[in-house]
Amino acid sequence: MSDSTCQSEPSTGAVLDEQDRAIVLATQSGLPLVSDPWAAVGQQIGMSAEDVCRRMQRMQEIGVIRRIAAVPNHYRLGYVANGMTVWDIEDDKIDRLGREVARHPGVSHCYRRPRHLPKWPYNLFAMLHGRSREEVERQAEELAALLGHASRDHLILYSSRILKKTGLRLAVDSPERT
Repeated sequence: MSDSTCQSEPSTGAVLDEQDRAIVLATQSGLPLVSDPWAAVGQQIGMSAEDVCRRMQRMQEIGVIRRIAAVPNHYRLGYVANGMTVWDIEDDKIDRLGREVARHPGVSHCYRRPRHLPKWPYNLFAMLHGRSREEVERQAEELAALLGHASRDHLILYSSRILKKTGLRLAVDSPERT
């Protein structure tokens, strides 16, 4: 990746001040697993828990941080079959049906994507997790029933390897980069 595409600031146009950057650097490997993570982060960077929380909320509101959530390791929880289901849904029904699919208990994330015709007609993606491929296929059958005739086709694309999930990362200035 070239330097011009690897930005240290978010593409929202927002500028992070030094305190925001300190919060991001302190949390980019995850929040501390303690009863009051905001206080633990604040203690680490010399800020009150209230200020950390307020700044994190502001960064979320302006789009610097998309969400704050737990990221489970599905494999360690026994969910070793992970399948991205892709669906060819009628365009006039995708918004309503996408919301219904997202509420299915087996779906961890669901989103709309553009088609790339003629080879890729799929416009709705929903990630399913199961303890076996049979469980994922059963969940996909439930989604197919939910989608009914609005779904013209679908596939299940199984994970072949584990990808490391990370959030926002800021480069730490080194003496060579000044």
